[in-house]
Amino acid sequence: MKNVNLTHHFLIAMPAMVDSIFSKTLTYVCEHSEQGALGIVINRPTDMTLFSLLRQLSISAADSLAESTPVLFGGPVQLDCGFVLHRPVGNWQSTLSVNQEIGLTTSMDILKAIANAEGPNQVLIAMGYAGWAAGQIEHELAQNAWLTVPATADVIFELPSEERLPAAMQLLGINDYANLSNEVGHA
Repeated sequence: MKNVNLTHHFLIAMPAMVDSIFSKTLTYVCEHSEQGALGIVINRPTDMTLFSLLRQLSISAADSLAESTPVLFGGPVQLDCGFVLHRPVGNWQSTLSVNQEIGLTTSMDILKAIANAEGPNQVLIAMGYAGWAAGQIEHELAQNAWLTVPATADVIFELPSEERLPAAMQLLGINDYANLSNEVGHA
């Protein structure tokens, strides 16, 4: 598993993760290098909405759509930090360009722009992220903890959160989560 780069891939949690924070999650990998990996869980909404988040940050929202936009559980690391996955990448104060199409921003300027309907066309807002140390994600893949598939922006931004995991599985030709097996085999 050396030299694998899962940037802009989905990680589909295998059924063995029943008691895990990652049970039945779909994680979008924003960065993967020799130093480790960073991803955002994109199918686990919280009780918080964008409107309530903006209110907590004392940002007035001009956009009424923000009232129903859910804030997601992005992962167990830095739960007090907001992460905005968006397209287009744009020019924000603190952005990691995942690729030419998608960015991950942690600076307040993007939230203010979203509140004023001046932000990116498509956004997904999460609290926290999923992180892996060097070699950890490769080890978990070898242990059959995840399935991987190249990501599509449409699954991230065009579908409601509950449809993202089934859509990512369909990219692999799997139509039902119950069909996944924890057994590792070799052809």
